[in-house]
Amino acid sequence: MSYKPDQHAWMAYLYDELEGAEKARMEDYIRTNPEARQELDHYRHLRQLMGTVEDKEVIAPPIVLGDSAPRIVWNTPALRVVAGIAASVLILMLAGRLTGLQAGFSGNEFRISFGPPTSVPAVVPAPAATAPALSANDVQQMIDASLTRNTQTLQAGWQENQHALDASIRRSLASNSGRINALVKEASTASQQQVQDFIAQMQTENQRVVKDYFQLSATQQKDYIENLLVDFSKYLQQQRASDLQVVQSRLYALEQNTGVFQQETEQILSSIITSVGGPNSPGGQPVAVQAKY
Repeated sequence: MSYKPDQHAWMAYLYDELEGAEKARMEDYIRTNPEARQELDHYRHLRQLMGTVEDKEVIAPPIVLGDSAPRIVWNTPALRVVAGIAASVLILMLAGRLTGLQAGFSGNEFRISFGPPTSVPAVVPAPAATAPALSANDVQQMIDASLTRNTQTLQAGWQENQHALDASIRRSLASNSGRINALVKEASTASQQQVQDFIAQMQTENQRVVKDYFQLSATQQKDYIENLLVDFSKYLQQQRASDLQVVQSRLYALEQNTGVFQQETEQILSSIITSVGGPNSPGGQPVAVQAKY
């Protein structure tokens, strides 16, 4: 009969209260059952979390003694609420005791059951069959066999495609031969007038095709020449505008240089007239200087 501990056994093992054979039995169950190890880890983690919760000191409210008449403690609303809660909890505990209520927390679920806990036999999965080790020769033989099968499959597919292609070519040749024979038979039974009419029709059709071709070619050539002339005219206008801009910039620069040269010349002449031909110069005569531009 398989062993499965109940909630009390778990708590006793967690708090190191089991001894002797019961503890050894519990350890064997945990060692052979992965789910039991996970449940034990969960209980330990829950115990650690509960250990981190700090107890807070409850400070009683101060008692103020006044002149009012004394009140009975049991008549206070707070104690009545506490007494009601305690009575409710006591009633629930008694009812659970009488009905065999069992509560427990395992994994991520909270369980409530009635009656004594029933042990469910643990299902131990059968060990997976280990594949025998393969040697290098076995692996090479498997690869060769796979390549041989693939080659045979490809050859069979090629042969099937070749047969289908040959059959299609034979059907096409038979169909074309039948058409050619029908045309030859029809041509042999045609009269001289029908042959002449057919030749004249072919000549007319060829002339029309050639005429349309030359007409289309002439139209395309005309459009090409017109587009070429338009592009050349645009290029000339653009070049003319660019040349005009260059000439205007050169003329403006020349005008600026001429103005600067004229100003410098006037300044030089004024300096010469002032220093040489002034009325205050000793024995000097006025000198007339004419600048030509």
